[in-house]
Amino acid sequence: MKEFLYTVMGWIGRVHDAILRLNDSHELCLSDKALHFLVIGLVGMLGIFAVYPLFKWLSRKGHILAVAWIYVFTMVLGLTLAIEIGQKVSGTGTMSFADIVSGVMGFLYMFAVYALIRSIVHVVRGKRSGRQTEE
Repeated sequence: MKEFLYTVMGWIGRVHDAILRLNDSHELCLSDKALHFLVIGLVGMLGIFAVYPLFKWLSRKGHILAVAWIYVFTMVLGLTLAIEIGQKVSGTGTMSFADIVSGVMGFLYMFAVYALIRSIVHVVRGKRSGRQTEE
């Protein structure tokens, strides 16, 4: 996972450099805030265009838990990053990639346990309702 995140950070760095080169080469004179406004706005809208159809399809298929999981997983990633950045800025701790991974793994592990228990409950309920209809 560490290698994946470093790869993504590399992509982001290259895109950032390309945007700055475009800004400079075309003498757009866009401020850092204006560039963030445009880029994050566009990335957000691309996200909406990608996620909305996926969530709509998942909800039609009755996979509301999958929609909730995607949302919460994204929130957990943002929260763990914010905590680590906050520790760095405030000096209350050291910013550590391992802490981010540990936090995310905690969520994944606990969700796996929940999913296992939920599956068992669904199987038991299904067998019970199956027995009642047979009798």
